[in-house]
Amino acid sequence: MTIKHNDPLHGITLQTIVEYLVQEYGWEELSNLVNINCFKANPSVKSSLTFLRKTPWARTQVENLYLRTIN
Repeated sequence: MTIKHNDPLHGITLQTIVEYLVQEYGWEELSNLVNINCFKANPSVKSSLTFLRKTPWARTQVENLYLRTIN
């Protein structure tokens, strides 16, 4: 029996989401789409993950952008 999850982000790590968005948009465009400093000032995947894990509202914005991008 296979369990169907309603969460479209189930099994996708935050790192995978950030790396995908950086590859898709680049840091500059990403900072325009999600207005957070970790995408503007000396951006890196590591620093972005640290910030997003501590900041639920920003993580939600990034996850929503990812969902819009893949659909």
